[in-house]
Amino acid sequence: MRLDELLEGLQQQVAQVRAARDRIHTLLDAVLAIGSDLELEVVLQRIVESAVSLVDARYGALGVLGEEGAITQFLTVGIDEETIARMDHYPRGEGILGLLIRRPEPLRLADLAQHPSSVGFPAGHPPMTSFLGAPVTVREQVFGNLYLTDKRGAAEFDEDDEAVLRTLAAAAGVAIDNARLYDDARRRQRWLAASNELTRSLLSGTEPAAVLESFTATVREMAGADLVTLAVPVGDSDELVIEAACGTGAHRARGLVLGPTTLAAKVFASGQTITSDAVSADPRAAGGSAAIVDLGPAFLVPLGTRDHVRGVLQVANTPGGPLFTEPVIEMVIGYGNQAALALEVAEHRQDADRMLILNDRDRIARDLHDLVIQRLFAGALTLQSTLSHLTDRPQAGERVQRVVDDLDDTIKVIRSTIYSLREQERTQSQGLRARLLATIERATETLGFPPALRMTGLLDTNVPHHHADHLLAVTAETLSNTARHAQATAVDITVDVTDTALRLKVADNGHGIDPATTRRSGLANIQHRADELGGTLSLRRNEPHGTVVEWTAPLTTGA
Repeated sequence: MRLDELLEGLQQQVAQVRAARDRIHTLLDAVLAIGSDLELEVVLQRIVESAVSLVDARYGALGVLGEEGAITQFLTVGIDEETIARMDHYPRGEGILGLLIRRPEPLRLADLAQHPSSVGFPAGHPPMTSFLGAPVTVREQVFGNLYLTDKRGAAEFDEDDEAVLRTLAAAAGVAIDNARLYDDARRRQRWLAASNELTRSLLSGTEPAAVLESFTATVREMAGADLVTLAVPVGDSDELVIEAACGTGAHRARGLVLGPTTLAAKVFASGQTITSDAVSADPRAAGGSAAIVDLGPAFLVPLGTRDHVRGVLQVANTPGGPLFTEPVIEMVIGYGNQAALALEVAEHRQDADRMLILNDRDRIARDLHDLVIQRLFAGALTLQSTLSHLTDRPQAGERVQRVVDDLDDTIKVIRSTIYSLREQERTQSQGLRARLLATIERATETLGFPPALRMTGLLDTNVPHHHADHLLAVTAETLSNTARHAQATAVDITVDVTDTALRLKVADNGHGIDPATTRRSGLANIQHRADELGGTLSLRRNEPHGTVVEWTAPLTTGA
């Protein structure tokens, strides 16, 4: 009997040794599994799956912590999609989970509900009893916590389960760190490739507008953002205009004019980065793209140096989206600075090309004046002196006189050409965008509020001067009519130019045009300007109330 007891005890010890060996092998396999992939999302999911398998738990989760110590990501194992859909929300870091966040030490409980810190589960959450939790640290910082519940085949988790989970958590920290380093290296490689492509495009003569659109698309892809906008200054004013946008609501944000109270204007003035957890609800923001597109986490960075800011880049997610990490913000700042440098180099090159053109114009003007006109004038004088010798040949005299008259006309044309060569650069010194802003600023005094302005297209280069003058006059006339008659509290102005047409749209929320009104001299002037350019004018009701005025003028090729 004694021998049987000893043999039975020996067999139990052998079984325990074998179980420990199997668990160690399983633990090693789990460590190899979580370290075999460098994609962070895959690594995190494998960590939870391995933890559940190692300690034989029914449910498992990994809560990733944000900068403020709140759970920003929650990965689960053991809960099906239907159960997740019935839950109000994932645990947010309160109760027992909050205790583990505040005190990052292994925690083992026989019954969750009996602990003083327990606050219950969200509605629809499955019931759970036993609990085992351990922190996952990366470079001595808590990355998140592993949560395991409902030990299979036992009432609670034991010390061996805790030791295994602690070992797995330590290995998980190394795997997460490697995945992060790999992700950062890959992102830096993409940034470098994107920077080289941006510089190559700018220096190869690609249109800056197309390059900026590609730039915002690249930033959106690399940062994993929902919307990226780039705002640049308009002339010497305090306003910015969103020149390029990519992502959710980009068509609504593109061309929007940003006043001095917006976050973008503040970043442009200070040269400092601004971050926000919910930019549309941020009390510091007043207007801008966040007022027309519902945005959540965002950051705004200046492009260029603090002394020379060339624009403002806004990177944002929709409400409920993840916050942007510090490495992503730093990467965008670095890429933005490279982009600003490339833009500056491209502008210097354009300035050099423009100086060559101006020098050629001056040289041509001098040659025309000093050589061509003088020779033509001398030839005309010679012919005139010859006329006195042709009194007996009237037909020949008439021919010579016509040649003299033609030479005089040619001299006038050349002088006009010289004048236009010298005046063209001066007349283009103030672009249409700046003139349009000045027109709207003057109208703000009579309206009593600033209108919302959106400008898209190459207004400063593709709109002829004659069309620009008409556009400014129509804008001023329309806003004057709105101030006098509409009693509006908001006005939206959209100016758009394409290769074929120039369009102006002014929408207000006033009481609309009174059908009994017969005297409409202002509208008659606007219609006359549209007819003069071969364009159109239309008026319609603005929903739910107000008026929409649309004025369109075609642009001819080479105008």
